[in-house]
Amino acid sequence: MTKTPGTPSVPNRTFEPRSQLLSRDDVERTLRRMAHEVVERNADQPDLVVLGLQVGGVTVAERLAAAVSSIGALTVHVGRLDVAYFRDDLDRRPLLGATATSIPVDLTDRTVLLVDDVLYTGRTIRAALNALAEWGRPRAIQLAVLVDRGHRELPIRADFVGKNLPTAQHEAIVATVDGVWIGEEVES
Repeated sequence: MTKTPGTPSVPNRTFEPRSQLLSRDDVERTLRRMAHEVVERNADQPDLVVLGLQVGGVTVAERLAAAVSSIGALTVHVGRLDVAYFRDDLDRRPLLGATATSIPVDLTDRTVLLVDDVLYTGRTIRAALNALAEWGRPRAIQLAVLVDRGHRELPIRADFVGKNLPTAQHEAIVATVDGVWIGEEVES
């Protein structure tokens, strides 16, 4: 069993990749395209708050924010949001340890772009919306994901999607700035 570079570790579980779907270069091109979509949609805004969801969305958010900044149309504030304590499935997904939330500006009346690596059931995004309520009342909240794999349990949809990858329930996706892999999570 192997651990794909850049994949988060889960106790007693190992990701066994079957194939790589996107290379590092593919991910970079995807993030540049998404950045242009973000700028186009938010052209009337003076600035944007980009928050990566801990853990997988942080690096994706940093790269997406850098791409948006390089276009030069928006001032971008980058932070991170830990939603661990707001999840509704702690009985099935044990808390791996809280990480720090870092929000660089007041969110009141600003547009917030939540960024995650993979959109699956929608439960992480629901938790993120609850967590954001603790930090203020944004004017608007948008969602960007590197991969949307379907199988939603909640009525949540991303505004910006890097790649739609329909999957089977038993499959696992690992999406990082180094690439995207499909495989299985197995007991280790």
